[in-house]
Amino acid sequence: MRTKIEKFIQRKARVKSRVKGLSARPRLSVFRSNKYLYAQIIDDTKSKTLVSAASSKIKEGTNTEKATQVGEALAKKALKAKIKKVIFDRSGYKYHGIIKALAEGARKVGLEF
Repeated sequence: MRTKIEKFIQRKARVKSRVKGLSARPRLSVFRSNKYLYAQIIDDTKSKTLVSAASSKIKEGTNTEKATQVGEALAKKALKAKIKKVIFDRSGYKYHGIIKALAEGARKVGLEF
């Protein structure tokens, strides 16, 4: 039986093999620490971060509310930078809870996945 970490590593490798950010459609990458949630939009052809947002700057609300706010903030910054379409890289995390809330917050503002 595989451990939780082994399952995560396998999921991450599977997602990473299918997702590639291009100039026309950059990659929205998510990282979840024990305390905060980070999201950034990356152009893999230039290896450059275009836009980023984090929950460390948000003080009030539950974790899912903070994730929604991070998604909204990231989408607003992306639209200012003229980025409308992205590829969602959940980095091996299950599409559930705060990852789902971040994606829905970004979609609500107008970012297309």
